[in-house]
Formats: sequence, structure tokens, C-alpha cells
Amino acid sequence: MQLQWYPGHMAKTRRLIGENLKLVDVVVEILDARVPYSSRNPDFDDMLLSKPRVVVMNKFDLSDESVTKMWVEWYEKQGVKVILTDSLSGKGVDKIAPAAKQTISEKIAYDAQRGLTKAVRIMVVGIPNVGKSSLINRLSGRAAAKTGDKPGVTRGKQWIRLNSQLEILDTPGILWPKFENQEIGKNLAFIGSIRDEIMDVEELACHLLVFLRDNYKDMLCARYKLDTDISELGGYEILEYISKKRGFVVSGGELDTYRGANIVLDEFRAAKIGRITLEVPPQE
Repeated sequence: MQLQWYPGHMAKTRRLIGENLKLVDVVVEILDARVPYSSRNPDFDDMLLSKPRVVVMNKFDLSDESVTKMWVEWYEKQGVKVILTDSLSGKGVDKIAPAAKQTISEKIAYDAQRGLTKAVRIMVVGIPNVGKSSLINRLSGRAAAKTGDKPGVTRGKQWIRLNSQLEILDTPGILWPKFENQEIGKNLAFIGSIRDEIMDVEELACHLLVFLRDNYKDMLCARYKLDTDISELGGYEILEYISKKRGFVVSGGELDTYRGANIVLDEFRAAKIGRITLEVPPQE
């Protein structure tokens, strides 16, 4: 499965971020806790090098708790401050602003000595569909940013003033031009950061089912009431099995595996199968 996704608005977003970087004090990068490595745009390391950065692992309520702990430890070993958040419930969101201010505490103190009380300006960045806008709405306490369950909802920058001491610049989600590692491309497709419309949904679901078979078999079998050992079954065979169990049949008695594939992807993304993380930290 070859996945490429870099429409024109993402090239525009890259320029937008570069042009506005000089206007902000600190960058908050949002990751998806289910794919803490794949959801980190490698281009940001060069693009944002001149600014202090805080990393937020959002949707941690959907991720495997034990693996999330491993990822926090791994990122912190790299010198990266990590905050865990759930933008839907608001858990952890209140830690973002203090962490951002802490990264520029010396600048704030220097300005105070000169009698200046400037608002701290934060740029929020991340790939599509990691929950940037939902987090901003939680921070602001209102629907200040557009949200949606599909990538590409935010298309332009917008400044949001939280209070007299804090302003946020929301930016559209941005991927990078080419996935050198196709596993990263698949992981992003699994969580919905790449539109389903541009790929073979059944093939994508089959890849996900193979991963779940090998890593979360008990959860998978429990969710779909699979009463046969699936250890030796391929992805499409498991998809057929699930479609049969759910009664997805079209005229002529043929299994509707397309419907089954969409159900599997939707239920994975909503954590109905269980709390799942798709990747573990790299070995030292």
C-alpha cells in the first residue's frame, strides 16, 4: 500500500508557519498518543528550531496506558517535555499554558524587570486530525476554532486571545511531502489523518487487522465475538469473519467487506475495540 498525501493547502501551510514564527514566543506541538512517533512531523525539527517547544500527546484516553508511559519516558530522555491530554474531557489541558510559560520563564522575567507585561504568544502545530482545534476550544472555554472528525477542517491561521496574558495562533494540520517509511503512512491512515477517500479502505482495514491479530488479539476477538483461533488467518480472512459475524451481507449472499472495513476503522478510532497504541518507542 503506497500512501502519498500532500495537497496544495499543506504547502501553503508550511509557508504560513514559517512566515508567522517570528510573531510567537513558544510552539506547542500536538501529537496523537496512539502514534507518538508517526504523528510527529519530522519537518518541524528544522522549521521550528528557533523556538522553544512543548509536546502534547493528545487522545491519551484512546491509547494503551502501558505503552503511553513508555513513550513519555522516551521523549523525556530526548529532552522533550510531554503533557498528556484528552481534549474531549479536558483532562490535562490546563497544564499546557503553564508549561508553555515555563519554557520562556527567563524572557518573561526579563520583560517584567523592564516593566513590560506582554501576552505570551503560542503557535499550535501538528498534523491533521490530532485534535488541535478541540484543545484550543478547551483552553479558551468556547468554540473559538473549527473542529471535525475528518482531517483538513482548519484551512487558515487564526489568532485566539485567551486572556490578557495569553494568545494562541492556530494553524492548519500539515503532513510532509513523502512518507519514506510506509508504516508511518499506514499508521496515519489508521487514525484518520489521511482522508479515507484517497485509499482502498478494505486494504487499510486488512493491514490494521493483522496488527491487531498480532498485538491485541484478545481485544479484537472480544469486540467481534470471534470464537475461532485467528492466529493463522490473514487480514482479509479476518475481515470476512467479522463481516459475517456482524451480518453484513449484500444481495446474492456475498459478504459486504467494504462495510465491515469501515466499521473496523471507525471502531478502532473510537477505541471501541479497546485502548490501542500502534507503535512502541525505538530501541536505544
